[in-house]
Amino acid sequence: MDFKQDVIDKSFEKPVLVDFWAPWCSPCRVLGPTIEKLAEEQQQLWDLVKLNTEEEPQLSQQYGIRSIPNVKLFHKGEVIAEFSGALSRTQIQEWLDEHLPNEQKQEIVGLIEQLENGNSETVLPKLQALLDENPSLVDVRVAIARHLVWRKPADAINMVEDIKLADAQSEQAEDIRQIAAFLQTDLDDSPAGQHLAKAKTAAQQELWAETAQHLIDAVSTDRTFQEDLARKTGIALFRWLGVQHPVSKNYRWRFDMALY
Repeated sequence: MDFKQDVIDKSFEKPVLVDFWAPWCSPCRVLGPTIEKLAEEQQQLWDLVKLNTEEEPQLSQQYGIRSIPNVKLFHKGEVIAEFSGALSRTQIQEWLDEHLPNEQKQEIVGLIEQLENGNSETVLPKLQALLDENPSLVDVRVAIARHLVWRKPADAINMVEDIKLADAQSEQAEDIRQIAAFLQTDLDDSPAGQHLAKAKTAAQQELWAETAQHLIDAVSTDRTFQEDLARKTGIALFRWLGVQHPVSKNYRWRFDMALY
């Protein structure tokens, strides 16, 4: 390894993570496969260099390595962040999300904002292209799924199917799954079923106030219908809309009163 070439010079092109480790270090053997897998998945965003402290004692001393594993993030020739210990995949991803200098991240934030403001015709293909290049972009997955869920629930579920409970944005992914399950549920002609059918029709037309009211009516009629379908869907809907949405402000308290 040429540290100057592989780390310092390379970090002017792309951020470089250096994993300081040693063969005798048990936590290093835990961290290693996890961070290597992330590096493989996110090779468009950053590079990984493994540095054996037994073979490179001068570099270890130069960068103040007192315990291993130690991971340092290099950008434009400088260390801009670091962590020690065998973090979990989720913890590493959160650390990366916080510290990676990434122009693409700013682009993604802007595109998601445009998508949420209704500019889907030009924005959606761009987000999909980014996701095709880097499937680990969970925020892009969730944004596309949120856009699709009311009209294409099956496609929305596919977008978030591998987002687990411990992953970033898992709550939003679960809300998307719940909304999609509601839209795909066959409803009978019972009073609760009729209210839910009306809620489904209103939602597909983006009539959120009517959707909320029909869900409230369904909860009031039979809260336990279809394993609490109206309650679970109502909670997911209000979280999907957000607490500042006018419908959330006007109907969430009514929904809560109907529950209790």
